[in-house]
Amino acid sequence: MSFRNEFEQARDFLILHRADYDYTYSHFKWPACEDFNWALDYFDSMAAGNNHLALWIVNEAGQETKISFEERSNQVARFFLKHGLKKGDAVFILLDNDLALWEIMLGAMKVGAIMVPSHPLLSQQEMADRLNRETVKMIVTNPRHSHRFTEPAGDIIPVLVSGQEKGWISYEESYSESFELEVVDKARGKDPLFRYFTSTGAAKPRLVEHSYGGFPIGHLSTMYWMGLRPGDVHLGISANGGAMHDWNNFIAPWNAEATLFIYQQERFNAKMVLDALSEYPITTFCAPPTVWRLLTAEDLDSYKVRLREAVSTGEALSAEIISKVHRSWNIFVRDGYGQTETATLIGIPPEEKECFGTMGRPMPGFDIKLLSPEGQETSAGEVCVKIQEPTWGLLSGVEHTAQDYYHTGDSAYIDEMGNYTFAERLDGLFKSSDYRISPYEIEYVLKEFPAIREAVVIPSPDPIRDAVPKALITLIKGVEPTRELALDIMNFARLRLSPFKRVRRLEFMEIPRNTTGEIPRVELVHLEKSKHVLGQRSPYEFWEEDAKISLQETWAQELP
Repeated sequence: MSFRNEFEQARDFLILHRADYDYTYSHFKWPACEDFNWALDYFDSMAAGNNHLALWIVNEAGQETKISFEERSNQVARFFLKHGLKKGDAVFILLDNDLALWEIMLGAMKVGAIMVPSHPLLSQQEMADRLNRETVKMIVTNPRHSHRFTEPAGDIIPVLVSGQEKGWISYEESYSESFELEVVDKARGKDPLFRYFTSTGAAKPRLVEHSYGGFPIGHLSTMYWMGLRPGDVHLGISANGGAMHDWNNFIAPWNAEATLFIYQQERFNAKMVLDALSEYPITTFCAPPTVWRLLTAEDLDSYKVRLREAVSTGEALSAEIISKVHRSWNIFVRDGYGQTETATLIGIPPEEKECFGTMGRPMPGFDIKLLSPEGQETSAGEVCVKIQEPTWGLLSGVEHTAQDYYHTGDSAYIDEMGNYTFAERLDGLFKSSDYRISPYEIEYVLKEFPAIREAVVIPSPDPIRDAVPKALITLIKGVEPTRELALDIMNFARLRLSPFKRVRRLEFMEIPRNTTGEIPRVELVHLEKSKHVLGQRSPYEFWEEDAKISLQETWAQELP
């Protein structure tokens, strides 16, 4: 049996039995596709002669671009090969949601390259760090971002989309290439496909790698959770440069042969998204909780939508938001749980009505256990995934560890119905605007400010973002804690961090330590939550709003 048939049989099983979770979970088996290349073995065959709509892009002015599954990525692959890109080479991608992005991702997969997607709003310091730590063979960007790169070195292939600039190869050249493509050195299932930089319990983000088989096959579980099926029109809202973008706006919908609907916005606008949901035949919608909070702040009753499926991931949705959407649209928003390192591990299955208020149940293909610090199975502990062959849906390299389980670093508890409920992170990380934030990254930057002796970053509750980074600052002797100094420190961090990581609240204080000399982070977080409930604020505490910066406006910048 061909790899395509193995993959499609697994996919069709999940679509066919989507309404029967127990049967699906107990009978699903991962396809045996050790040498699988999604673009060559599945997409090309599925797209051949397929005139159904694959990509539908609409901008704020109402202009539309429509592309069928019969697309031109072979031309792009030939263009890459002509300019020296080879299997295993890394491509640094800094693009917005334009047609070229999907052509480039497919073309790179056909060459066997490794994609390193990047968020367009990375700070210059963060981008330089990524380029220094990753051996890049090609940079692909557009005139909007090209000024952020110094003149590429002689061994780097610089490609510019939608424009002409000195020192850059024009992407337009790809249109003159042949549609015929013969791949001599095909990427295999365990070869690296994506590399993402993600926050961890360290001062610098770590690199997470996914394989050619692991990512697209693993996200069959995501396709199942989302309830996608052929003919759907799917709108996914997620920021470029992250794993969520690549499964929400690329792999999972096209696994199901659904149409990708892309709504281009310079800045996020909830009313315009609701207008799109009303005007266009969108049947499935996936957005992070921050987006759902902004949408439900509007009058949902005045928008008539055609949604069959609505899902959310990143953190738990409140019962209030789920109820608002259900009252207005007669549809339940279903939660799901995964990480940059994984596909969707746990979620509320399609047609499920008994899981709300929880993360849901384990997705087909994943054996989930809650383990105590001693490694014993328990009803309240760390979420862990049994490592098995094949290891689709988990980051590369876990199959070579000595452990039997992949440890997520998140804790949860399970109820008598088998539903999992998120408890907390075990490593001090937290979510803000649905991004995973490492306090240690922000502290590393803050400690470069001359007047700061010590800095600790904690999550501070926020009605839109769930939490925002708050810096607790101890100053050096002789420096006075003033509003002006607080804003100077915030601006210092703002220039060096992505918008979603920037310090939005700051409090000058003598940072406490316990009897062993450690900073009691957990107690500081609990104290901050208590202050928020009581509406208390220290006289030496300053917020971004003090500078009359709108939270709604600044968050809009985080999701281009």
